[in-house]
Amino acid sequence: MVSKKDLNRIEEYLWEIPADYRSDMRVPARIYADNDLLEAALQDRSVEQLINTACLPGVVKYTLAMPDIHQGYGPPIGGVAAMNVKDGVVSPGAVGYDINCGVRLLRTNLEAERVKPLMAEIMDALYHGVPSGVGRGGDVRVSGKDMDDVLEQGAAWAVKKGYGTKEDLEHTEEQGSLAGARASAVSRKAKDRGNDQLGTLGSGNHFIEVGEVVEVYDQEVAEKFGVFLGQLVVWIHSGSRGLGHQVCDDYIKRMQGSLSKYGIRLPDRELVCAPVDSPEGQDYMAAMACAANYAWANRQLLMHRVRTILDQVLAPHFKGRSFELIYDVAHNIAKIEEFTINGRTIKVVVHRKGATRSFGPGHPALPADYRSVGQPVLVPGDMGTASYLLVGTAEAADKSFASTCHGAGRVLSRHAVMKQVRGEELQQRLAQQGITIRGPMKGLAEEAPEAYKDIDRVVHVVHEAGLARKVAKMVPLGVMKG
Repeated sequence: MVSKKDLNRIEEYLWEIPADYRSDMRVPARIYADNDLLEAALQDRSVEQLINTACLPGVVKYTLAMPDIHQGYGPPIGGVAAMNVKDGVVSPGAVGYDINCGVRLLRTNLEAERVKPLMAEIMDALYHGVPSGVGRGGDVRVSGKDMDDVLEQGAAWAVKKGYGTKEDLEHTEEQGSLAGARASAVSRKAKDRGNDQLGTLGSGNHFIEVGEVVEVYDQEVAEKFGVFLGQLVVWIHSGSRGLGHQVCDDYIKRMQGSLSKYGIRLPDRELVCAPVDSPEGQDYMAAMACAANYAWANRQLLMHRVRTILDQVLAPHFKGRSFELIYDVAHNIAKIEEFTINGRTIKVVVHRKGATRSFGPGHPALPADYRSVGQPVLVPGDMGTASYLLVGTAEAADKSFASTCHGAGRVLSRHAVMKQVRGEELQQRLAQQGITIRGPMKGLAEEAPEAYKDIDRVVHVVHEAGLARKVAKMVPLGVMKG
């Protein structure tokens, strides 16, 4: 078991386990955390999982853990690892089962204070109007060529069908369509699981949240993003549903059968992988891109549904309503990107698992209207505290492969928190805080604030470490859980 004495403190919020800690490590393992967050990470296997990830073939520079790190399948959640495309591997576990689980943030032109009296009506309308839950299907069904188009086009398919605008695509990571997607790499079983789940929320930590901007830290950047104090905003958090889960499962099984063929030895079989340039690796990258595109199409349809519902509820009360997408980010994905390492610019496959891309000012991948300030970074908290809008930094490219945290990070398992919290009591407690909650009672208990780390502390670390800068803080007024 790793202990604090095994780590070297590099900076105030950066710790390192050197590559000579274990003979099979190829690079050091680094953790961004303060003392308390580090102690929390050492309570489960997440740091050991980070060390194991540092043993993968082709890994470069160091593996990284964000301050919201916690134990996952294979690598930890909150982990980042980059593999050289020439001699490295791609690992489904280092992406995760919910491929392109991600979040998008909408701005409105409304003051939250004026909307608060309607919150119960809004949340009832969302809860009854947005399909959610394990295996729950919606009213948008795709199969055959339509499914292949969704997998290869992503959010662009949804916009072509009338579910949004070109501006939505411009404000979505990768314009909502990851290159290299090939529908033939996705199994029939995966496609069948996804044929009626577009525009649905899912379960677990997925949510729709109506919130209020309560603090603005950087006025210039906030204005670029169209954010102001007291503003009503909407968060949407969902992923690739059963389709993405099946893609991950399919390729974990396939790669387990090919490890010996490539002479790959692993400290943990959950790190199962294949060379990037192998048939297994190339097929996984193509299928993973399809699942990512499915997730972007899903969030695009979800947003369209949310816009429609909010417009209907608010129409009698407010004229000239607008609901515009600030940005959409992925936080379970592997992407080929270029970084300068030891003075050489190389292509790497950056695995971000429970981590968010954070490109700084001037990056060509950013929308033209944000390029001068950097990428919006969206960090939702739990339903009882706060969420943050941040902006990417130039120095994050060198420090973290342009990556930062994706949320608060769990400290209690769903089973553990269920022993402490009842859904009905939680709903009443949050109502006393002015937060209107809708969702199944069991699901609410599983996602209680007690299950998560302190979001303020997590964001403070990434801000002070230079991985992303704080722009605005938002608190929930109403939350719908899947």
